[in-house]
Amino acid sequence: MSRVGMLPVTIPEGVTVDIADSVMTAKGKLGVLSLTFVDDVSTVIEDGKLIVKPANDSIKSKKMWGTFRTLASNLIVGVSDGFSRTLEVNGVGYRAQIQGKDLVLQLGYSHEIRYTAPEGITITCETQNEISIFGADKQVVGSVAAKIRSYRPPEPYKGKGVKYKDEVIIRKEGKKK
Repeated sequence: MSRVGMLPVTIPEGVTVDIADSVMTAKGKLGVLSLTFVDDVSTVIEDGKLIVKPANDSIKSKKMWGTFRTLASNLIVGVSDGFSRTLEVNGVGYRAQIQGKDLVLQLGYSHEIRYTAPEGITITCETQNEISIFGADKQVVGSVAAKIRSYRPPEPYKGKGVKYKDEVIIRKEGKKK
């Protein structure tokens, strides 16, 4: 039994969920997202809650049960509240700023790095050392954050680079004389 799959997904006010031919569409204040369910999982909407059940007793349907319940939950939370990730830029001379729709990063290279956010993603810089990424799709928000972090990942000696706000960098000891 999937402990995650047994929990029903509550549909909040202002969000409409439609299921047609194994395609779930969620509409909310942040947009419209859709998810295609596999044949091994069945869904039902009862009393303002989305219930995901395995279609049969096969091993694959039991595996997909919790996965698709979580994906459906992420869809509903995304169109109602959205998801965000925060990055920190650490290092002397390292900074980030917004110019138009582009994120401009200066990360110690001989050139600046320009990153254009995909559609549906909002990038803001509160300070020169903090980048906030916001969007309705959790997967896209995470991949944008990972892409920006990959331009200069944090190094273990001084901690310079781009890291997630909640990430802990394990520091190494330098050379000894």
